[in-house]
Amino acid sequence: MFKINFAARKYELFVLNTPSDLFHDEHDTDESVSDDFYILHRFVVDKGQDLLRIDKFLMDRIENVTRVKIQEGIDSSKVLVNDKTTKSSYKVKPGDEIVVIAFEPPRDLEIIPENIPLEIVYEDDHLAIINKKPGMVAHPGYGNYSGTLVNALAWHFQKGAPEGSIRPWLVHRIDKDTSGLMIVAKTEMAMNKLAIQFKEHTISRIYNAIVWGTFKEEEGTITGNIARSERDRKIFKVYDNPETGKHAVTHFRVLQNLTYVSLIECKLETGRTHQIRVHLKHIGHTLFNDTHYGGNKILKGVVFSKYKQFVENCFNKLPRQALHAKTLGFIHPATNEAMFFESELPSDFKTVLEKWQKLNVTYDLTSE
Repeated sequence: MFKINFAARKYELFVLNTPSDLFHDEHDTDESVSDDFYILHRFVVDKGQDLLRIDKFLMDRIENVTRVKIQEGIDSSKVLVNDKTTKSSYKVKPGDEIVVIAFEPPRDLEIIPENIPLEIVYEDDHLAIINKKPGMVAHPGYGNYSGTLVNALAWHFQKGAPEGSIRPWLVHRIDKDTSGLMIVAKTEMAMNKLAIQFKEHTISRIYNAIVWGTFKEEEGTITGNIARSERDRKIFKVYDNPETGKHAVTHFRVLQNLTYVSLIECKLETGRTHQIRVHLKHIGHTLFNDTHYGGNKILKGVVFSKYKQFVENCFNKLPRQALHAKTLGFIHPATNEAMFFESELPSDFKTVLEKWQKLNVTYDLTSE
């Protein structure tokens, strides 16, 4: 059985087993990273503590970790002092609260199987294709101890199989509020081979999105390094400095210009965290109702109250970012067969899209 006692781990939630995992970054994921983080260590500096560099302070208190690893973690915003990022040269002061965090759950986290309905598009002995519904978190973590995709998969995989013989391996993830297709490996061999395809950018992934604003061009490519925001560690941004962040490329094609929003498709060449959301905001076309990146405000349109009511109604109908992982193509890890899957737009996305499509016919928004 996949099992963990979450109740016993409320504040100091996860402690990784090996020093090499202390500041480890998982491989990049499609639009994936939980909005929460995982607390590994917490220290409150004693009143009598002399001024001491934070990297030295942590090395003296965390077993089997090098100063270089600690410095890498600090540079990656994984060490916070009084809830703010810091530098290795910072000297700790009495009363400082120092927290070491991770943005990914530990790899060896065990899972409690839960009987949660899943839309399984395809399944064989090696992998499964899931059409994830919006609102479902991919992996258990801080604030989301149950009800996740992995909990549901653990339940599904244990049916008809020896207990604990199959575990869900998430090859990639998508955000809680993004819907659509995901690959889940059922064996370590499948996981490794699929991970190589992601690393080599041979997986085909196309998303549909509703974004603010209309386009003059029919298609384009967005290139820009992505890294965590220095001001808000929960979001990412594009950096002009080639030494900052990770290289990211998103191709887009306009499907419909709809007065003040557009329906587009995005093809990922790379798979960085929040890549589509960050790249589209960077070019002035924030995802519709993306709360993290400012798309939950009226960014385009007129000032009349009827228009405001129309948009607010759309926000209520689609209470998340308008992003759906529509297609997925890859080479099967066991058979070497080319696989391709396509999913329908979910009802909330489709409803709002239809409302924008009918906007000019149904509504007179230019009068009070």
